[in-house]
Amino acid sequence: MTRQKLRLVIFDCDGVLIDSEGPANRLVAAEITALGWPMSEAESRALFIGRRLSDIPAVVETRLGRPVPTGWIPQLRDKMITMLAAEVEPIAGAREALLGTATLGVPFRIASNSSHEEMAVKFERTGLTSLVAGRLHSARDVAHGKPAPDVFLAAAAAEGVAPEACLVIEDSVPGATAARAAGMACIGLAPHGDDPDLRAAGAVLIRSLAELPAILHAALGTAS
Repeated sequence: MTRQKLRLVIFDCDGVLIDSEGPANRLVAAEITALGWPMSEAESRALFIGRRLSDIPAVVETRLGRPVPTGWIPQLRDKMITMLAAEVEPIAGAREALLGTATLGVPFRIASNSSHEEMAVKFERTGLTSLVAGRLHSARDVAHGKPAPDVFLAAAAAEGVAPEACLVIEDSVPGATAARAAGMACIGLAPHGDDPDLRAAGAVLIRSLAELPAILHAALGTAS
């Protein structure tokens, strides 16, 4: 990627900037278990990482052979927002990654399958609200969430940048798939080591956000 080509960095939210996957999947697993499908946090993560809450009922209904109760998703969303406001923490290096990107003169945006309400409480709790204000894009604003490219394309359009000039930072296969479908380069955050599925989805893997500045410097052709 040349200096002229890199014009926008797009960060995913959950698992990249906000460490919400554990609490969120514990809640989802408990709520699905209550419906009659016993589920662990790990199983919830494997099934739903990178997906929207609105994607969950179809999976549950297929397994149970019956509809989820009326209002189940709005109630789950309300419980999720309450939990996020009380429990989430930033991913190590999140603030530094955002500030470092801006310092290099490269704009950034956040593109997530989460709702704006969910993102608001996450960034408020982690003290990142002022950094991300006016830069947030939710899959609820577009026709299709990840793995469709819509939310990434919306972020690029808002900045007036062509997709091929964007670099996406993701942690999930649906997110990396969406980046590839959008025609964007993708860095995959894999803190626990090699992630073959994430690599197969087109992401170049890093172990921590501390590695990002060197990648951006290389993309811009500047000394780190």
